[in-house]
Amino acid sequence: MKLPLFAALTAVVVLSGCGSRLNPVNWFGGNDAKSEVVQTLEPEGGYPPRPEDRRPLVKSVTSMTVNPMPGGIILFAVGLPPTQGWWDTDLVADNGGEPINGILSYSFVLMPPFQPTPVATARSREVTAARFVPDSRLEDVRQITVRGVENQVSRRR
Repeated sequence: MKLPLFAALTAVVVLSGCGSRLNPVNWFGGNDAKSEVVQTLEPEGGYPPRPEDRRPLVKSVTSMTVNPMPGGIILFAVGLPPTQGWWDTDLVADNGGEPINGILSYSFVLMPPFQPTPVATARSREVTAARFVPDSRLEDVRQITVRGVENQVSRRR
């Protein structure tokens, strides 16, 4: 064994028994480290409540499918707005996502176009939205409903 390697190993063994800051065990506070208060970016008093979703409902819901998957379902809906160019679709849970009388309901919302757009064929205006619903939300659910302005579509278990 070479002398520098032996000296280094000896220094590590000797220093590991010390409470010095050269001891690698003490570099991050060791076993008796005092925890520090961690500052976050969250403002004092917390974040303000999320603003209300002001997107309007889709004109009509044309179809809805429920696709089972591990851990829950994927709720998939197709809607028909009045013109082309609608965007930012979503299925927003009504009642905070809690079922009422065994019915879990969603509102099919979307953003209108920035500029007036033509009224083209129904097929070209279709929009889609999907939402994962975990099994924990489905325990007491007998029916799932997706609603638009003119109609709603439901599926029963």
